[in-house]
Amino acid sequence: MARYLAHHARTLAVATLARRLVAIRRAHSLEGLSDPTASALVRQTFRGLRRAYGRPQRRVAALTTEDLMTIVSSLGTSTKDVRDRALLLVGFAGAFRRSELSAAVCTSVEWTARGIIVSLPKSKTDQEWRGRRVGIPYAQGPLCPVTALATWLTVSGIADGPVFRPVTKGGHVLACRLSGDAIVAIVKQRTAAIGRDPAFYSGHSLRAGFATSAAVAGVPVWRIKAQTGHASDAVLSGYVRNHDLFAGNAAGQIL
Repeated sequence: MARYLAHHARTLAVATLARRLVAIRRAHSLEGLSDPTASALVRQTFRGLRRAYGRPQRRVAALTTEDLMTIVSSLGTSTKDVRDRALLLVGFAGAFRRSELSAAVCTSVEWTARGIIVSLPKSKTDQEWRGRRVGIPYAQGPLCPVTALATWLTVSGIADGPVFRPVTKGGHVLACRLSGDAIVAIVKQRTAAIGRDPAFYSGHSLRAGFATSAAVAGVPVWRIKAQTGHASDAVLSGYVRNHDLFAGNAAGQIL
């Protein structure tokens, strides 16, 4: 096990090696076998590799409520603009990953008097296929994700199949779903259009933006986790970007 880690240390990130250790540990546990990752030699080897090759995990910028307002205000009435408005607002309000937006189908969206409920059959944090339901309420003003989605479905004529689809230059809506990479490209394009460096943004910026904006607004952590699907406060805290290092600063409370 120690030789395995040392062999891959120069080609794989430390975080990748850590995930592989977890997978190996779990596989052995399921078979009732002893854990090969638990030995002192393996632990010491991994700590050494972390010191030698470890580096801060890249964190994309958060696309906050203010950013969304600026982007939405810049969009017109073309088919692509209508789609992107719905994609960004639903992705933000649901704290969805790009894979979840790509996989969304009409039958997974339930329309109610208070908003929509999106059913997720499986996600990164739900490896046991138990599924999760995410509520997205109506909102006042131009940032309403429910209204934006309804407008997109009406304009596109989509009644079944994938919700978010490619749109040709001529405004024709294709039958296939948007890929995760296409969703990333849309986020980058729209952030670049408002003067931001697209290199710092990705599909995950919507999820990070929701967590950050909710935390800044004082939403309780348990409510944020209910929307994002996180089980751990520690993991969720990694999604909250430091927008204002002085607001509520602990030192400011005691000095």
